[in-house]
Amino acid sequence: MISKKPYIQHLTSSDDLITDYQANRSGFVVLALEKNRRATPFIEQARTLKLFAFQAKMPADLVNITDIQPALLTAAGLSEKAIKYLEIQDKIDAIEGLIKNFLAPAGSNFVEELVFRFLLTRGETLGGTMRNAGGIIAQRKLIRTLISIRRISGKSYRWLHSATNQWVQMLEDDSDIELYLKGLSWQNELENRTLIFNQKVTLVGNNVDLCLLNCASEKLTKKEQLPSNYIALGELKGGIDPAGADEHWKTARTALERIVIAFSKIELQPHTFFIGAAIEKNMAREIWHQLETERLENAANLTNDQQMASICRWICHL
Repeated sequence: MISKKPYIQHLTSSDDLITDYQANRSGFVVLALEKNRRATPFIEQARTLKLFAFQAKMPADLVNITDIQPALLTAAGLSEKAIKYLEIQDKIDAIEGLIKNFLAPAGSNFVEELVFRFLLTRGETLGGTMRNAGGIIAQRKLIRTLISIRRISGKSYRWLHSATNQWVQMLEDDSDIELYLKGLSWQNELENRTLIFNQKVTLVGNNVDLCLLNCASEKLTKKEQLPSNYIALGELKGGIDPAGADEHWKTARTALERIVIAFSKIELQPHTFFIGAAIEKNMAREIWHQLETERLENAANLTNDQQMASICRWICHL
């Protein structure tokens, strides 16, 4: 039987929700490591570009090296998205401008100048992807915790592969599965449960971070829009920077309130929950108040393993 106050299994007061200093430090280190991991392909591309560019005796010769033309456009400051909108002459003008204004003045160091400018543009691309990194890392931790609970209980699951968009049976070796998983499905006694990330909920009118539905994975596309199938909906905020914690909570709070209002209009009341990485004192108090007044059913701090195990166990038993 599911407790009406499931949060009391891992929380005793608002203070338990607060992210401590050590957790903040660890979170920033995790982000730094992720940034370095994502930067590796760009570094390798830059090394290869340097090797190819050394075939040119002078900057103007670069236009004759066919394999590096896309890289020259990148070094000129054009993103991959921008390049798609350019005509051939626009691309030629961009490369000629790069050579005339920046590579030629660098003299014998034109290859290094080219590589630096290539990495500068790639760095902007990396910065853009890192803005969503906190959420992705949070999702991976949630996935790994849910899978661990299924594993230690000796229970199976199916998962949705992000690349093939196909449901796959659990693997004996599930290392790195969280990198590709965008949905999880299991059987809860005689009923089916499917958890989907970033699902568009028509009734709400927006995407919801976490949606637990009462349906088998193969029937998800047919039933995903039926309000009665939604068992629980939650918001997951993985940003670790304390400076942005309040803003993340405001966004999540608004989304959760919208969910409650939308479902209450048709006399439905799915479970609602919040999981956050950066939770400050005032924010923790507000979350606790919502829990105590039953405006929110469950909550946990992403950086606290005990809390994550508890809320994921709750999700698995809904």
